[in-house]
Amino acid sequence: MDTAEAFELLFDKNNKTAYRALQELQKESVETDKVYPYMDRLGDMLDSDNSYIRTRGLTLIAYNARWDKDNKIDEIIDGYLKHITDVKPITARQCIKLLPMIAKDKPELRNDICSALERADISFYDDSMQPLVYKDIQKALKEIQKL
Repeated sequence: MDTAEAFELLFDKNNKTAYRALQELQKESVETDKVYPYMDRLGDMLDSDNSYIRTRGLTLIAYNARWDKDNKIDEIIDGYLKHITDVKPITARQCIKLLPMIAKDKPELRNDICSALERADISFYDDSMQPLVYKDIQKALKEIQKL
């Protein structure tokens, strides 16, 4: 499966198919910059009504931080950081877990990332989710401070 094909499958109605495409593109992103030309479209995914699509966008943006020679992430970081408090706690948790990866590859964004994590108001999540999101935030901050 080539990169263009896999990218289109990220939007597949079948979540299993889309997830496989995501895994394929994640693997590709670790090894090459073939997914990087899709950064603008990945940025658009952050505004999707579908939380799965938002999560896939968040994931692939983080995985492509290492290739970000045009500073595309710097341009969309505010939109990215809004997902620390995504309406769906699962998406929020995924976003938070990805932030140390961005901080590692984009040191100039570390302060923005840390202050967004520190400011995050997670009080609107259900009582069962709040401690999990809180723990994720603390862990991400610790990881970033170690960089």
